[in-house]
Amino acid sequence: MAAVKPKALWLLLVALGTGAAPAQQDAIGSRAEYEFRAQHDPDGIGKFYMGREIARVMGHPGADWLERPERESEENPALLIQELALKPGEVVADIGAGSGYISRRLARCVSPGGRVFAVDVQPEMLTLLTNRAQQAGITNIVPVLSSTTNLALSRASLDAVVMVDVYHEFEFPYEMMASICEAVKPGGRLFFVEYREEDPKVPIKPLHKMSEAQVKKEMAVHPLSWVETKKTLPWQHLIVFQRK
Repeated sequence: MAAVKPKALWLLLVALGTGAAPAQQDAIGSRAEYEFRAQHDPDGIGKFYMGREIARVMGHPGADWLERPERESEENPALLIQELALKPGEVVADIGAGSGYISRRLARCVSPGGRVFAVDVQPEMLTLLTNRAQQAGITNIVPVLSSTTNLALSRASLDAVVMVDVYHEFEFPYEMMASICEAVKPGGRLFFVEYREEDPKVPIKPLHKMSEAQVKKEMAVHPLSWVETKKTLPWQHLIVFQRK
């Protein structure tokens, strides 16, 4: 299968009707709650939200880490997919999809009849995930180029949203979550998969971990209800919310 060139990928995104260019999608303004500090963790961007420093985004040159063989034993993605309990025919968004490691697994879960919107802010990541999906023969993944504040998906179009190790990197967490909530149907589920800050044995940099309490604190300003927190995964907790 031929690789998808970046320009061709953009044409594909337009043809699929994923919305306007990112520059036209930043309609939501910033919130006064953001704080900026000159002295901060080198793994962060110096911007704080509700007391938490926002972590730097992992760039596309590090995409191989997402596909590392050790990830199977370290994170047990098969168990994660089982815990999500997605159903055939559902429409799901994988936010911060990266190379499509999780998107490919989600796509099989919602088949037949379902779709996975693989959302990322980096066009290079979308090229990688599109090529990998093609090589795997998966046809129900739709790449979506979003901005840092807007998901670029239709209102109330999603049954579920999955965010694996990505929320802590949102540059505009309030605005992005507001956009995500708009895209989820009432009663739809939002799954936060984050490395457990509470567990010092999890070998991940501190800013790339989140505590359950911090996730709940930040979601309290959105139309969401906490459902449960599952702690069955080796390194991460799975924090489940429902759209009101």
